[in-house]
Amino acid sequence: MRLFALPAVLAATLALAGPATAQTRGPDVADWPAVLAAAEGQTVDWYAWGGETHINDYIAWVGDEVAARYGVTLNQVKLADTAEAVARVLAEKTAGENEDGAVDLVWINGENFVAMQENGLLRPDPWAEALPNRPLVDMDLYGAAIDRDFGVSVKGQESPWGRAQLVTVFDAARTPEPPRSLDELIAFAEANPGRFTYPQPPNFTGTTFLKQLLLDLVPDREILYAPAGDGAETLVRDTLIPVLQRLHPNLWRKGAAFPAGVAEVRRLYADGELLLALTGNPSDAVAGVNDGLLPPESRVAAFAGGSIGNVHFVAIPFNAADQAGALVVANFLLSPEAQARKADPDVWGDPTVLAVARLPEADRALFDEEVGVDAPTLAEPHVSWTAVIERVWDEAFLR
Repeated sequence: MRLFALPAVLAATLALAGPATAQTRGPDVADWPAVLAAAEGQTVDWYAWGGETHINDYIAWVGDEVAARYGVTLNQVKLADTAEAVARVLAEKTAGENEDGAVDLVWINGENFVAMQENGLLRPDPWAEALPNRPLVDMDLYGAAIDRDFGVSVKGQESPWGRAQLVTVFDAARTPEPPRSLDELIAFAEANPGRFTYPQPPNFTGTTFLKQLLLDLVPDREILYAPAGDGAETLVRDTLIPVLQRLHPNLWRKGAAFPAGVAEVRRLYADGELLLALTGNPSDAVAGVNDGLLPPESRVAAFAGGSIGNVHFVAIPFNAADQAGALVVANFLLSPEAQARKADPDVWGDPTVLAVARLPEADRALFDEEVGVDAPTLAEPHVSWTAVIERVWDEAFLR
């Protein structure tokens, strides 16, 4: 998944804004027939990252379906950075625009979600837990990541609709044994200079890679699941930076420049410049092979000790104009049909959050066998570590 960190100016503005209390407005989710009646004829402005054609195509399909089934028009407002949506809602709140907001639904997680929650920018009730399709979600496997987004309690204010796990794409014909640990990655980079890199932070995947390294380096991972304290910068600087200083000279362009994001990394891998490509979607290799964009022997691998995974969500701002329509879209995203189509590598390949084995037989048949990752999933560190890691990285390598 591709979401983004808050720009410094926006983060500072949010800090000044402070928390806010908000009254729940819009339809009662418990009265679903009333929600459906109110949603008919509404236009839902969904603010969502627009950087991948196949994701945009999937969202367009969702729009066709909710229009045909529920009379809801879906308008994707394509973002380069999810913080743009946060800024829009914040500006409306600051101006006292507590109704008829521009953003009806937002694709979100991590820092952006926490910023909206802490500043009263979200519909405040636990609406996500009351959606009719919520019981289909696999809370046994994914509940920890659904209840706590980057270590912060969700409180039912966002609804899950997909999963991510950090993996590397590799060509088994060229790299039969990809690195499965940090030590192996360092040795791989030394043996293959210029053939590996990571996106430049604060790109989501680039920062996630740094978190992955930090989880492997600290003596006790639990410290990263608590809020970052006074010694956080020192810990990151003393633990992470020496390893990166060893790794960077053997990266693409000797670590003097970094790709902007996953799409550029994937292109460099497809062109043969890189032997490994980082991604948060384990289905990227299959999808790329099926599309003829990646080498036919492309596979995915992760650190054997575990790799970072998370859930991504949709949320409804406190002042959304078309909340009934937003609820209908969020619920449809959890339907077996929508989840199965999203999980199809030929469509997107984004892993489902549903408990597929517990679905009725006809719904189970919609799902292909999921692309597995031969490694445990590690929870994201507490959201407060993100800014610390990015700040220390910036000071070490950009100044």
